[in-house]
Amino acid sequence: MRWKILAIAALAPLAQGVHAAETFRFTAIPDEDQARLVERFGKVADYLEKRLDVEVEYVPVKSYSAAVTAFRNDQVQLAWFGGLSGVQARRLVPGSQALAQGSEDNAFVSYFIAHESTGLERAEVLPDDIEGMSLTFGSRTSTSGRLMPEHFLRQRFDDTPPEDLFSRVGYSGDHSRTIALVEAGTYDIGAVNYAVWEAAVEDGRVDTDKVSVFWATPPYPDYNWTLRGDTDERFGKGFSDEVQAALLEMEDPALLDTFPREAFIPADNDLYAPVEEVAEALGLLR
Repeated sequence: MRWKILAIAALAPLAQGVHAAETFRFTAIPDEDQARLVERFGKVADYLEKRLDVEVEYVPVKSYSAAVTAFRNDQVQLAWFGGLSGVQARRLVPGSQALAQGSEDNAFVSYFIAHESTGLERAEVLPDDIEGMSLTFGSRTSTSGRLMPEHFLRQRFDDTPPEDLFSRVGYSGDHSRTIALVEAGTYDIGAVNYAVWEAAVEDGRVDTDKVSVFWATPPYPDYNWTLRGDTDERFGKGFSDEVQAALLEMEDPALLDTFPREAFIPADNDLYAPVEEVAEALGLLR
């Protein structure tokens, strides 16, 4: 299978307005380790190429902000964003639309995980005992690894900033790294995407004797496929509808399992208003 992967550095001409209309490019926030992302989205590139009858390339990026920047600069036309990064990107590129989300993404949750040395056990409410412990979030702009966990922490502890609640606060960069840091005891607790956690446990990549879930957040909207608003102008009338149809009709269980999602369902920008409101309140939107 030939996977088409293009480095951002090779896309500089696109940022200057020189377009290759025959190539459709997409990216994704780096919420897991790069090898797993390349495997997943290389397969997505092959699938979209067959469905859309254009050349398709997956563009890996090194950070959430780089994914938003690539979208803003028209280095990519489609992106698999988290709730917050999707809001950021659509604000920067007027007319852009959330086309699809996983069937699980309208009621997503984050897990708070703890090293076994903390003695924390599964609870219905965030326990008082976490005060003074060390905490790592994921990426600074991760919806499930920072934004919503911080929101629920502030709800529980009278709007106390995490830096005042914990002895030390870190940002691991991605969910896989968060799990590894808490499992190693580098941090007492961490906030992590539930889907990444459950996939890691299922694959045997987590020692659950050393790290376990002690609290799950209430649900919120999260991941989404977002398309630039000028895509039809570039690729032809109706192309955006074809992209949405291809995403919604992605039915290969093996491919869906890599996300992991059971299916993709229609989405729109209004679904992410709650995320935008929380991000505004926390000062995370420009």
